[in-house]
Amino acid sequence: MPRFSIIVPVFKVQGFLRECLDSVLGQSYTDFEVIAVDDRSPDGCPAILDAYAERDARVRVLHLPENVGLGGARNAGLEEASGDYVLFLDSDDSYTPGLLAAVAARLEGNGDPDILVFDHVRTHWWGRGGRSTAADLLAAAGTDTFSVRENPEYLHLFLVAWNKAYRRDFFLKHELRYAPGLYEDAPVTYRSMVLADRVACLERIGVEYRQRRQGAITKTPGRRHFDIFPQYEGLFTFLEERPDLEWARPLLFERALDHMLFVLAREDRVTPADRADFYREIRSFHAGHVPKGFTPPAGRRGKEMWLLARAPYAAYATALGLRELRGTAGNGKRRVTRAVSQRAGRAWYTVQSRLPLDPDLVVYSAFSHRGVLGDPAAIHAKAREIAPHLSGVWVVQEDAVDTLPAGIDFVTPGSQRYHEVMARATYWVNNVNWPGTLAKRPGSVHLHTHQGTPLKYMAADLLTKPGARHGFDVPKMLWRADRWDYSLVANRHSELVWERAYPCHFTSLRTGSPRNDVLVGAGPEAGEAVRARLGVPAGQTVVLYAPTRRDYRRGGHVDRIDLARFAADLGADHTLVVRLHPSLAQGTARGTGLADLHRRGVLIDATDEPHVEDVMLAADVLVTDYSALMFDYANLDRPIVIHADDREAYAASRGMYFDITAEAPGHVSRSYRELAWLFASGTWRDEESARSRAGFRERFCEFDDGHAAERVVRTVLLGEQMPEEAIGVERIPAPAGPRSLTDAR
Repeated sequence: MPRFSIIVPVFKVQGFLRECLDSVLGQSYTDFEVIAVDDRSPDGCPAILDAYAERDARVRVLHLPENVGLGGARNAGLEEASGDYVLFLDSDDSYTPGLLAAVAARLEGNGDPDILVFDHVRTHWWGRGGRSTAADLLAAAGTDTFSVRENPEYLHLFLVAWNKAYRRDFFLKHELRYAPGLYEDAPVTYRSMVLADRVACLERIGVEYRQRRQGAITKTPGRRHFDIFPQYEGLFTFLEERPDLEWARPLLFERALDHMLFVLAREDRVTPADRADFYREIRSFHAGHVPKGFTPPAGRRGKEMWLLARAPYAAYATALGLRELRGTAGNGKRRVTRAVSQRAGRAWYTVQSRLPLDPDLVVYSAFSHRGVLGDPAAIHAKAREIAPHLSGVWVVQEDAVDTLPAGIDFVTPGSQRYHEVMARATYWVNNVNWPGTLAKRPGSVHLHTHQGTPLKYMAADLLTKPGARHGFDVPKMLWRADRWDYSLVANRHSELVWERAYPCHFTSLRTGSPRNDVLVGAGPEAGEAVRARLGVPAGQTVVLYAPTRRDYRRGGHVDRIDLARFAADLGADHTLVVRLHPSLAQGTARGTGLADLHRRGVLIDATDEPHVEDVMLAADVLVTDYSALMFDYANLDRPIVIHADDREAYAASRGMYFDITAEAPGHVSRSYRELAWLFASGTWRDEESARSRAGFRERFCEFDDGHAAERVVRTVLLGEQMPEEAIGVERIPAPAGPRSLTDAR
């Protein structure tokens, strides 16, 4: 008997069916059967199913003699199922890699609960959407089980069949079946959730929920959407037969009304001509099933529910229009308030700009005001040490204030003091461009640190890569870069690239990268404290996997490696640490498995570690693709493996200044099989790897000697002339900025 029975109803999806089946059959977990139900599909689906069944014994095909609809097809598949758990998958959707292994692990860890719910992501023709509305609820559930009676908020989870694993004997015991018509998921979902004694959640994106441009039944206007009423009538008929579930009636009544009102508001479901009839049906349902003492919830939907009992459609529509008008007026008011505030801020900035520059005031920012990070943080720390008379102020977003170290002086964008500091500061230090609304005053000194050595195309070079520059205004970017006085570089390669990518009038400073000072000469003991904080067991070999974003995929995230498989293949004496690109930290990348694997202890997710230097210190080897992190990590003189299975696609979409696979800092893998072999054989740290790394370090760690931050402070902020022997290259030009009050004025 298999662990899972995966039921796939099939009807007119020949263009998507192979992708669906491949996503199931390609799972790393293999203890399952697929019951594909051909719902008398008139296209090529029956032949496709038969071909798959012939090739893979796990696939069984049930050809129905007549079309019975989605609900009936699921029921037919259920009759043939033999697994411990039943999962339903729509045939135009697909599973994400590693889902079934994660589901199996969570079920085992929770002692086989009645239901397990997992997450999904909407996949449009142009790419993935964002996180689902269920993500926070799933995360909050943790690893424990619960009942809906104790936690009624979980009735707000997406009410579909395909985001759950049902214990089959639970499903059969309660005679759960799907009714004909649209919205067949709702009554089964709600019945099962209130009947279940133990529900578990898995914070993992398991299903790619395809959003069709055309042809989706649920988004085709028409009278079929009136099916929602018999579906909920059936649910409440069931409740009337179960007095032990009286506690659930108010909860399910509110959920039913919310669903009906949602459908009413959608023009792609209920046409304007049908809206009055649809509204009358909602009122009829309301009158027939409203629980005694029912109180609508707070908020917009609650107000609409309140109107149902009191207003015919004409009055409801009028009230809805008035509400929308008020909402528009409110938004307009907020826009006016914001505009007035911005004008006041600019006026104060103008006033402050008439005052002299403060020669000892330095303003810092990093990663669009995300905190005390990167090169600016290293420069600030060194300035506090050797130039304590300098006043350093950080610009930090309000939501990052709580992350600041003790003793940091900061301002938030738009505040009155922000405008004072920006108007009076002599020195501006940042690793991204400052907003274009801030003017560069004569005598001020702008220092741009960048964010590492460039491998991928940047700035003006993106003009030849229209897909990669989506969302970037290159002319504005260069206009802001015109304010730079100095550009920091760690090697000659960076110097040449920045002067080409930013054709502006700045001076390149061959100082090295200040944030890398902690890496230069660091021994194995340097990362012990970080390992302990991350929870790495003593004696483990730490493998850091740090992929970058992809410009050929909307959203930037592409699953290049099955992380669970990689962690297992590394062996029990290795710990896999994963750090995503910062731009992917809040997207769907972690939901597709990373968060769940971290919670289960399969690997460590270090994406939220504020200082990437700490994560690098903790690692014995770096596995990356095209991330600039490799240039920083090379300072540690530890092995690096380049996993470049999509180099051609990456180079074509984003552009690369050189072929990293030809000039790599270590071994290169072009498939997962090659990557796994490098570690299984120990080749990742052989003499050839060391030779490649030595050449790479000589080229790209050229100016990193552990004193970059001091060099910047003395040269730029203190106006000292650094001797040539400090870095072994030609003399750094002295800054043109003022060093006295007289000069400042």
